[in-house]
Amino acid sequence: MPPERQLVLNVLHATVRMLGTVLGRNTEVVLHDLTRPEHSVLAIVNGHLSGRQVGSPILAGPRHDRGFDAVLHAALEKSSQAPVVIGNYPTLGHDGKAFRSATVVFRDAAGEPFASLCVNTDLSGIAAAQACLEQLLATAEEPAQPPAQTPDLEQLMTRIIDGALQDARARGVRFGKAQKLEAVRQMHDGGLFIVKGAVEKAAAALGVSRYTVYNYLEEIRNG
Repeated sequence: MPPERQLVLNVLHATVRMLGTVLGRNTEVVLHDLTRPEHSVLAIVNGHLSGRQVGSPILAGPRHDRGFDAVLHAALEKSSQAPVVIGNYPTLGHDGKAFRSATVVFRDAAGEPFASLCVNTDLSGIAAAQACLEQLLATAEEPAQPPAQTPDLEQLMTRIIDGALQDARARGVRFGKAQKLEAVRQMHDGGLFIVKGAVEKAAAALGVSRYTVYNYLEEIRNG
């Protein structure tokens, strides 16, 4: 890994550890290595919220995560080295709990995105004042958690593709361009296309060429 990237990751590792000493158990902080989507999680605090741990894949996070948009934006606009920030947006945990999330994507001197820092706060317990106070007064040391069993990257990609196809087919009698475009849109929103080889998998599932998928993605981004 280039020294520039390693230096940033070292700083972010320390940031995650520091935040873990003051944040309550209702706030998850995750550091991702975007160059290794199959095992992207480098550091995590309060991983019980999403069921993730160090080594989990990038697609195992909350649903409707706009952080994927930040990654794609950073990848497409390589003329800048400035971090891409998307703050205070809603996501859903895999158990249906409502989160508020924020993401920052870091780029190297060549403009390539290589790391992201994400924060997810569970809002489901705010109505219970006592429970909320107990969470805010969490100790520096998190109690040991049993290892989380998260799906691997291949399973997560298949889940996103299958879900998108089912939803798109439900929108019309025939599975034409409009339905295929909607399926690609849902795959995009699910973060599928930040993973290497995802375009080919989507094309095979849709029965179209990879160039058709690229055209759909361009139409979605321009729209």
